Amino acid sequence: MADRVREALFSMLASLGVEPVRVLDLYAGTGGIGIEALSRGAESADFVERNSAAAAVVRANLAHTRYTDVARVYQEPVSAFLSRVERGPAEHAPYDLIVMDPPYADPDLVATLERVGRSPLVESATILAIGHSPRVTLPERAGRLVRLRERCHGDSCFSIYEVGAVKMEPGAGAA
Repeated sequence: MADRVREALFSMLASLGVEPVRVLDLYAGTGGIGIEALSRGAESADFVERNSAAAAVVRANLAHTRYTDVARVYQEPVSAFLSRVERGPAEHAPYDLIVMDPPYADPDLVATLERVGRSPLVESATILAIGHSPRVTLPERAGRLVRLRERCHGDSCFSIYEVGAVKMEPGAGAA
């Protein structure tokens, strides 16, 4: 995610009152998004990056920013990480903020989004932010996630999802 898009993302999260404690950065790249969340007050972050050189950069960036004691780097494909989470104990669940910044040409983008939305990684307070091309149409709902907003900056977009909650109309109550 470009710096200006990342700044817009964190501005939008702040405007929504999102102050994450536990962050998951899927398709971490250099780790910039998760590290930004840590610098803004998150207590811990997990990073998933399949590329060994990129995972090494994440580790180096965490060491440089002195966040190694509050972060874990998983060098594996996102699909493998999700499979382990789905069948394993609740070691990874849940997160306050999940960030997905997959390659724009990822043909499994929507399927992965829906898989995350059904996973134990999300709970009622989870927010998910996903970077995507303006040429990609994301669903309004993905598992338990409901899209709140979408913003585009040039050729980069991000969408914000939250776990859907039953919203009561003002004045409506239990009988």
